[in-house]
Amino acid sequence: MIAALTLLAMVASSGPDTVFVSPAGTASASTVRTVTEAIRVVARHGVVRVRAGVYIEPTLAIRQPLTLEGERGAILDGGGVREILVIGADSVTVRGMTFRNTGTSQVTDRAALRVVEAAGCLIEYNTFTNTLFGIYLQRASACLVRRNTLDGMAGSQTVTGNGLHLWSSRDIVLEDNVIRGHRDGIYFEFVTNSRVRRNLSTGSHRYGLHFMFSDSCRYEDNMFRANESGVAVMYSKRVHITGNTFERNRGSAAYGLLLKEITDSEVRGNQFIENSIALHLEGASRNAVVDNDFVRNGWAVRVLADAQENLLRGNAFAGNAFDVGTNSRRNYSTFTGNWWDRYAGYDLDHDGRGDVSHAPVRLFALLVEQSPAALVLTRSLLVDVLDIAERVMPALTPETLRDAAPLMHPPRKLP
Repeated sequence: MIAALTLLAMVASSGPDTVFVSPAGTASASTVRTVTEAIRVVARHGVVRVRAGVYIEPTLAIRQPLTLEGERGAILDGGGVREILVIGADSVTVRGMTFRNTGTSQVTDRAALRVVEAAGCLIEYNTFTNTLFGIYLQRASACLVRRNTLDGMAGSQTVTGNGLHLWSSRDIVLEDNVIRGHRDGIYFEFVTNSRVRRNLSTGSHRYGLHFMFSDSCRYEDNMFRANESGVAVMYSKRVHITGNTFERNRGSAAYGLLLKEITDSEVRGNQFIENSIALHLEGASRNAVVDNDFVRNGWAVRVLADAQENLLRGNAFAGNAFDVGTNSRRNYSTFTGNWWDRYAGYDLDHDGRGDVSHAPVRLFALLVEQSPAALVLTRSLLVDVLDIAERVMPALTPETLRDAAPLMHPPRKLP
């Protein structure tokens, strides 16, 4: 039995270390006309180099460690009817290829590149155009996906898929990718201990980033811009969201960042600029929202009554229509040491903090919460009168939702 296995290994490794693919080339031991044939004959840990050209072939399957590398203009085309490449082996590298035209499907999550139950894969410098799902990692681990460009299919979210889609995976790094025009730019479900950093996700038909049931993940220095519904983070714990920019995510149900049922996490050092609702906390508990900038949003922060034991500190609020909104007169989170451009207090002891507390919830915000149609009065004289009356004789705004030590000056330069 041992001898037989040794012979099989020798046979599997007996192919050329490098195989070239050229649609017009002369077939030889080291040059073939199809990618399918190159993957079949190359040695384990070998290299398949794809010359420029359009390759329309049945779905490619990689079942051994190798590198698939394309020259400029090397295109794998799904013909509008199929997945293009499925990786089912560890230590596979795919670099420099263009994937296009998977076609749409209402039955299967058709992907341009799918990794299934594999580890240690590297996917870099590829281009994805007109694909339903771009890169799909399924029960994968320890993979790096970087510097890819993904453009989704035209149409609504019902006929498009996700750009970077991870399911039941762990120890994945997504970095420096550009994702445009997908249903969700980045999607995580049942993912652990993974990192998303320095990506641009824009123009998504639903969420720029959408993850659920994904614990101990980090989202750092990404840009989420002009996505239909913003970013949604749900049913997870120990999540770190730091240094990101949430910009111009606008719509009747759009969020810069939605935190739903999130616990023991941090939102630190982010910029929220011109979103309909910058940060929404619902059922979120024991989270730190620290050192963020909320600038020119509709609602800067909405904290619902079921969001408890959250700390909001060191944040800056400037130019928002509403700094804070809530659906209850009771508040179970702590605001302290934030800077508010509407604060009208004083600092007699010159310690940099106001001597009187600040109530960030406007009376008009409470009225809008009860009757959204009242938004049409936002810039009316009536609203100014309500604000003045509430400052003079506070009666209706939540007494428990106050910043006891507001900063007198912005803690940093604002965007």
